[in-house]
Parts: sequence; structure tokens; C-alpha cells
Amino acid sequence: LWTLKPPNRTFHGHPRLLSSDVHSQYESIRQGKQEIPKYFNFASDVLDKWSEIEKAGKRPSNPAFWWINGKGEEVKWSFEELGFLSRKVANVLTKDCGLQKGDRLILVLPRIPEWWLVKVACMRAGIVVIPGTSQLSAKDILYRLQASKATCLITTDKLAPAVDSVASQCQLLKTKLMVSKSSREGWLNFTELYQKQSADHDCIKTRIEDPMIIFFTSGTTGSPKMTQHSQGSLGFRPLLSERYWLDLTPSDMIWNTADTGWILTSVASFFDPWVFGSCIFIHHLPQTESAVILNTLCRFPIDALVGAPTLFRMLVQNDLSKYKFMSLKYCTSGGEPLNPEVMEQWKSQTGLDIHEVYGQTETGIICCGFKGMKIKPGSMGKAAPLYDVQIVDKNANILPPGQQGEIAVRSKPIRPLGFFSEYLDNPKKTAESERGDFYVTGDRGTMDEDGYFQFIGRDDDIIISSGYRIGPFEVESALIEHPAVVETAVVSSPDPLRGEVVKAFVVLSPTFSSTDLKSLTRDLQDHVKKTTAPYKYPRKVEFVKELPKTVTGKIKRNELRDKEWGR
Repeated sequence: LWTLKPPNRTFHGHPRLLSSDVHSQYESIRQGKQEIPKYFNFASDVLDKWSEIEKAGKRPSNPAFWWINGKGEEVKWSFEELGFLSRKVANVLTKDCGLQKGDRLILVLPRIPEWWLVKVACMRAGIVVIPGTSQLSAKDILYRLQASKATCLITTDKLAPAVDSVASQCQLLKTKLMVSKSSREGWLNFTELYQKQSADHDCIKTRIEDPMIIFFTSGTTGSPKMTQHSQGSLGFRPLLSERYWLDLTPSDMIWNTADTGWILTSVASFFDPWVFGSCIFIHHLPQTESAVILNTLCRFPIDALVGAPTLFRMLVQNDLSKYKFMSLKYCTSGGEPLNPEVMEQWKSQTGLDIHEVYGQTETGIICCGFKGMKIKPGSMGKAAPLYDVQIVDKNANILPPGQQGEIAVRSKPIRPLGFFSEYLDNPKKTAESERGDFYVTGDRGTMDEDGYFQFIGRDDDIIISSGYRIGPFEVESALIEHPAVVETAVVSSPDPLRGEVVKAFVVLSPTFSSTDLKSLTRDLQDHVKKTTAPYKYPRKVEFVKELPKTVTGKIKRNELRDKEWGR
């Protein structure tokens, strides 16, 4: 084990986990040569190292993982216990399920401890994990199973019927595991298997570029893309970037409220905190309620809180003077821009700043407000370490400060550590993500003279509501299935709580023209909820006679969007 003090950086005294070969190459990586280690596995090279530090008595006695469900149930694991249990799960996957290195596993679980066990176990066994939100519909699950060619799926008894309804169309799906106290025909019981399994498991050796995780991310056209990350892009980057957006120690505890299906949970509730040896706190949170969040912050020693802007917009609507937070000292918001007035209200009532971060599924954190850095309301902070972030024009020319353009990250001549490997099975989209020497984000923004970035808006039609990325095509496809809908266009619409929400402009079939529109609106919303993930449903619906189109017949969504935003 090495204690690493990077040159010209403030060192906070916590143990570092870099082995000797990584340590010797650290400087060359900082200089941009990208001489990264040949082999790396987060389970063995980070988590097991913290277990050794723990057993040697050199880490505080707080847990590595602390879970509650608000109903009196509680789970606490040390790094040693996390290692013991995850090895048992790794044996379930390899011995009971017959999975091998490189096989793909879809993991659709809510915020329950098994999600973390399975994820660590997949790394130990070299299995590629594909997280999914628990709100997935049968149609969503079918698409993900067929596109990913996954051979195993793990979920709860709640989603098992949806999986069974489409499983016959997925010839490669060999094993279904259910996290439940009950049994179901055709399913293996996850809990029973892992309780019986041995904890004797040797972590597989993985190259740093080996695939580790695949996220399905929405696009403006077509179905969600498979964004593949390697062992190094998410697991190794925080070792190099150190405190690039979190400032944690082994004594600290962090709570991130994001859904398990999104990359923010992998970053803020898995990789980055455990690099610091910090405790990850999780509340099951079936619903996000202000009182539950605030009371939890008062009852538990949570040092850092991470959430979407929706969370903070919701919390400031309460009288925060009634709540005394036990330990909270660091707040972070990400997923979409946070209104400056919300930051001011939070600061005035709690005395705490909210640090904004900006990133994408493809890149992880791109910009962030470092702790101790001056906060500029409306700004996303500065470029995160390892990334050269610029504002570019349509020809990938760098624009001067103050000029609006597209937010981009330099990807040539050397692709930065932290980037996704590719859009799986979609080389065209992978190639289109780059322009000149840059990866282009699809977001417009500006940079000021001090290097602070400001988000202007999407350069495409993606809707970001409460931190969820929603592609209009998915919602339109669901709506068009309804017999009342002849044509539809979906855009973002401003919302004081969620930042923006899904709005559908609908051209009705003549046979439905005399229908009660309020009742029909509810019917369309319910239809979308049943057809795709419920968070995608249009919270606003407007019935129109026709949609604006170009001469070639393409719907002019930008015109509809500008109307919604008063532009």
C-alpha cells in the first residue's frame, strides 16, 4: 500500500490505495502520457485494500456501507464483510448460474443492499453488469435483453412477471435470479443461494480496458444506446483525480439519493466514496419525501448529500429552521442546472453551499465546483481533472470566453481516462460523438474568463427532468400506439420543481375530436406509464390541429420548445 502525496496538491492525510506499479506511473499519467497500469480491478485493488487497512486498525470504525429502509430495518457492513458477502455472490454467479468472464448481467433492483453486493461480485468475476431502473416496463426489459444479449437477469418479485412476459423472446437469457422471500417457477432464489455459497473466491484478473458496466442512455432518435465503460474509466479515474468533486475521508459518510439505474449512483454511491474509504449511506426511499429526507439528515451522521436539483427545490419549500442536521457539511447537485435562487434559499437557511457538478453517462463528471472554490450562482464550476473542457463551434474551433457554443472535451490525440469505451454495436453513433479533436456533449454553454462554465441548454431534443434523461422518441412511440393519436411531438417544458418536464403536442384522430379532453389527457398519460417507464409520461399535454414541419416533413421541435420556454 502506498500513501500518495501528489506534488503541488494539498494532502489530507488519508491512506491511498495505489500499488507500486500504479504509483510509479502516476506522474506520467498526470503529464498526459496515459501510461496506465495494464491490469486493474476495483474489487481487489480498492475494496480489498481497504479491508486490509481496516483489519490493521488504520481505518476509523465506521461502516463501509450503511442501509436503512425507514421501517426499522438496518444493514451495516465493514469492508471485510462487504468482501466476504460479495465473494459468496460471485460464487453464485459463476457456479450456480454458470456465468463466465465477459458475460452480461442485467441488474434491476431498487435501493437495497443486494444491488451493491451483485455489483462488486460482477467485478470479482469479470461479469459485465447492466444496471436498470426499477421503473422499467416489460417493453423496456425486452429491448434491453435483446440488445445487450444478456444471459442473466436479477430483479425483485415485483418485476418478475414483466420479465416472464417477454422472456420467451430472449433466447440468450439462461438464468433468472429473484431477490425475494418467496419463490417463483423458473426463477432461482438469490438470497437462498448466496447464503449457502462458500466465500472462497479468487478475484479474476482484469485488464484496465476490459468492459465492466453498460448503461442504457436515451437519445433524441431511436431507442436508448448502450454506453460501455471499462474497469478503468469509472474505477481508476477517481484514484488519479483524488478530490476532484468529493472531499471525503474514511471518517465521512455520503448519501446520494439518485436511482440505482443511473450513472450518478455508480459514481456517488460506489466508486468515488469507496476510493476514499468513506461510508456509503443508503435509504430505500420508495418515494422521495421532504420530511423523510430532512429527518434522516437529522438522525444520521451524514457528512455529504448528493441529489438532483429537484431534491433541493423540494427541500427549500420547508421551514428548514425546524431541522438540525447532525453532520451535514457538503452538498452537491447534478443532473441538470440548479436555479440560483434555490442555492441562495438553501444557503440562507442551512449555512451550506450547494456545489454543482456536470457530466454525462459517457464521461462521468466533466465540470464541478471544488470544495473551497468560489461558487458562482448559475455556474457548473470548472473543468474536472484529466479533462480539457472547451466551448467549440460547429467546426470544433475553440471559442473565446463569453461566447456561446457547444461544451466539448478534448479526446485526441489521447482519449482521456474516464471516457466510455464505445456505444456498443453502434460504431456510427460512436464516431458521431466526436468532432475534430473533441468529444461533443450535445449541450450548449459558455465559459467565462475565470474558467467557470455555464449551461445554456440541450443542443438536441433530450429532456432532462429531475435528473432523468428522456428521449422524445420513446415517449412519442408510446403515445402513437394509442388509437386517439394521429401524430405527436414531445419537447421539454419549464417546471418550477423539476426544472423541466415532458410535454406532448398531440394531433387527434377525427373519431376522438369530441372526446372530453381532460379525461383523454389522463388516458394518454396512463397509457405511456404502462407502455414505458412511468417517469417518462407527459405531465403536460396540448392538443393541436397540426405540428410545425420543415419542407422535408420533419417536425420542428425547436419551434415548439421555444414556444414553451418563451423564446
